Amino acid sequence: MRLFCFGRFGDDMADRFLPADDPVLEDVLTWTVERDATDIRKLLEWLPQARSTKERRALLMRVHDLLNEVEASLDGLDRLH
Repeated sequence: MRLFCFGRFGDDMADRFLPADDPVLEDVLTWTVERDATDIRKLLEWLPQARSTKERRALLMRVHDLLNEVEASLDGLDRLH
């Protein structure tokens, strides 16, 4: 089980430690963010090599979809705490 430190930015010491409300969901959301970030990075690497505007738009649409998923996962992580 992970413990999270909640403190003011820049403090050396944490105010308190709390476990995540749902550690399994937290792991899934964290994995989703990491996986989507890797996928986004790869899609953006492919963008300059796309052979047509249609391919570029398809890559960008997928990047936008993944960014929305990352945002939803981050919102879910915020709700857990």
